Amino acid sequence: MSEIANAEMRTAQEIIRDVPVAQAPNGICYAAAGDITLPAADLERMVNAVPRSIAAALDRKAFYFVPLAVSEGDKTLVAEHYDSALTDRAICHRNIDTGGAQCVFISTRLLEEKFSIAFEFYINVGHAFVDAAGLSPEFADLVWTQAANGVRGETSLDAFEFRQQALGDKAGRLDEKARSDFASAAFSDAIAIYLLALCLDVDYYELREREYPLLAPSAMAERLTKIAALFPPGPGFQFNIFYRHRT
Repeated sequence: MSEIANAEMRTAQEIIRDVPVAQAPNGICYAAAGDITLPAADLERMVNAVPRSIAAALDRKAFYFVPLAVSEGDKTLVAEHYDSALTDRAICHRNIDTGGAQCVFISTRLLEEKFSIAFEFYINVGHAFVDAAGLSPEFADLVWTQAANGVRGETSLDAFEFRQQALGDKAGRLDEKARSDFASAAFSDAIAIYLLALCLDVDYYELREREYPLLAPSAMAERLTKIAALFPPGPGFQFNIFYRHRT
C-alpha cells in the first residue's frame, strides 16, 4: 500500500457534482473517483451481482467508490489518493442526502481487498433494501423458528443483540420490538452474504467475528436458500452452497 503525504481533498458535494455516474444493467447507479486500485471489471461485476429485484428498491441511491472518505463534523471530504495520515479519520462509508437522493461513499483504500470492499457495498445494499422494501414475512418466520429452537450464533452484532433481547427475560416475556428488529437485521445480513456469494467464492468462516459466535452453517444455508428463492440470481451469476469437513 503506497503512502502519499497531503493527498488532495475534495468535498463529497464536489465529487457528486463533477464525477459522472454510470447505471449498471440491473439499474444500480455508481461511480468511481480517484485512485481506488480496484480494477474496473471487478467493480462492474460487484455491482452487477445485485439482482434486479433488489436493485429496483434502490432507485434514489448512488454508490461512490473512493480511496478515502473522511468525516469532518457535518462535512464529508474525499481523498483522491491514499494517505496513511488520514486513515484514523477515514470511515468505511458515509451517506450524503442531496436533491431527494442519497449518495453512499465507500472508502475502498481503507478496506483495500476486494472481499472487504464487496462486503461493505453489499451490507449497504442490504440495509437500503430493507429500509425501502421492508421485511419478508417468510424470512422472519424462518429466523424466529431458528432462534426459538436455540440455533447457535448470528450474522452480525446487531442481530445477535436483538435476538437476545427478543427472547425475553427469565419469566418468558418476549420483546416484540426487539423481535422485529432482530428479523430485519438478520434479513439485511443474509442479503449481504448472499450477494457476496454471488460475486465471489466465499468461505463462510471468513465472516467470523470476535464479538459474537457465527451462525451455525446449516442455519445460514437455510437463510441463504430462502434469500435465493426470493431474489434469484441475475444473468451470468449462480448461487451454490458447498459443504466440506474442516480439519
